[in-house]
Amino acid sequence: MSTLTAQTYLTPAEYLTWERKQPFKNEYHNGYIIAMSGASRTHNLITMNIANQLYNQLMEQECEVYANEMRVRTSPTVSYFYPDVAVVCGEPRFEDDTFDTLINPIIVIEVLSPSTAAFDRGEKFEHYKQLASLQEYILISQDSVRVEHYRREGTQWTHNRFQHLEDTLSLTSIECEVPLRAIYRRVIPNVS
Repeated sequence: MSTLTAQTYLTPAEYLTWERKQPFKNEYHNGYIIAMSGASRTHNLITMNIANQLYNQLMEQECEVYANEMRVRTSPTVSYFYPDVAVVCGEPRFEDDTFDTLINPIIVIEVLSPSTAAFDRGEKFEHYKQLASLQEYILISQDSVRVEHYRREGTQWTHNRFQHLEDTLSLTSIECEVPLRAIYRRVIPNVS
């Protein structure tokens, strides 16, 4: 969840210097700071469920899974976002030697909130598409069983939607499969 805060325009360098001193996360988009608000129980459960599934499946691979706290920079249009989950395989690359801003995620996952869903599907996705490394973008609803999976195929993005607990999300770029039942564990009634 996020809200636009009133302030003057900042350059990317000014934002990064300022952000590293803040007690709470703030995203950066088109020169403006977007304050990140707290997430709901459901949002947190979904984030940890999918991060845990990916971490366990990738434990023996040369991949790293980050949940909530890893900032991602897009380029050439510079924006800074905190995806709910990011995966990088091979050597992670960072903006500088502070190692807190990833520039080469292979997968980005956002858990949708009512206040962010349109932005996550639209403008934020357009910024993420600028990342040459990004192969898959996942949007997960917290209000119903609904997972949207975008996968890069050459210069195009394909789209699949999953809406049943019996469905399985296949992440081909990292060779992982995540049952929706696991994503929505303890979130949707009758999912233990």
